[in-house]
Amino acid sequence: MKAAAFAYERPTDLNTALALIAKADGTTKIIAGGQSLGPMLNLRLVEPDTIIDISGLAELKRAERDGDELVIGACVTHGDVEDGRIPDVTRGAMQRVASAIAYRAVRNRGTIGGSLSHADPAADWVSSLSGLGARITLRSAAGVRNLPIENFITGALESALQPGEIVEAVRVPVMTPSAHWGYVKACRKIGEFAHAIAAVLIDPERATARVVLGALETAPIVLSDASALFGGRVTGDFKQHFDARVADAILIKAGVANAVDRHIHVAVLRRAINEAAA
Repeated sequence: MKAAAFAYERPTDLNTALALIAKADGTTKIIAGGQSLGPMLNLRLVEPDTIIDISGLAELKRAERDGDELVIGACVTHGDVEDGRIPDVTRGAMQRVASAIAYRAVRNRGTIGGSLSHADPAADWVSSLSGLGARITLRSAAGVRNLPIENFITGALESALQPGEIVEAVRVPVMTPSAHWGYVKACRKIGEFAHAIAAVLIDPERATARVVLGALETAPIVLSDASALFGGRVTGDFKQHFDARVADAILIKAGVANAVDRHIHVAVLRRAINEAAA
């Protein structure tokens, strides 16, 4: 199939793009890499009146350190992260996540901002950036908002984006030297959508543990204090104290009724914890 007819705008700077979005008549879609929107257009799952192409905006392709955070523009691609073309403040964690996203052709064009805007529960950045404690910057002609990623993703294919807003950047905290990271996803084969995702950021020196369970039918489960998974205390031997029964109970409370699905999520979480401990 082919996309339905639409008006096309390609602004040359961010302010022009925001002005176009604010004054656009009818439904408007933003396109950057087009790895999700492109197929949806061709299948006519969406039929916008106007498409605004932001792929040429230099302001959204920057990545730079700002104090204890790395600010990554929305149009930075998965390939940019994978190939090390942006500064690394996560000791290789983001690079490893990027390298396992879909296929290289997708990574060459797909963008961080586009992935988060699409809010697919099985998307790698949705879970991994929540695990890293990242924040998202949203901009409109009226101003700027900053939200934790877990507050931005509100459900399956649902986000906190308001009319006239776009994702401007992602702010990723610098990972502490004592932190341990694990990220595992279950796929039937490489490149397919994940059936379960687990991201863990554990710092025994600070006695903190942050855990995310993703690829659910809704927004990821984010445990900013996951000490209950380890008997109530996060210590250097956290791997030995992981309690699968607590993880299963968390999934039940979140509405995951199928025991097989819960088993897969718990198994993936255990693997992520083992990876962090390695």
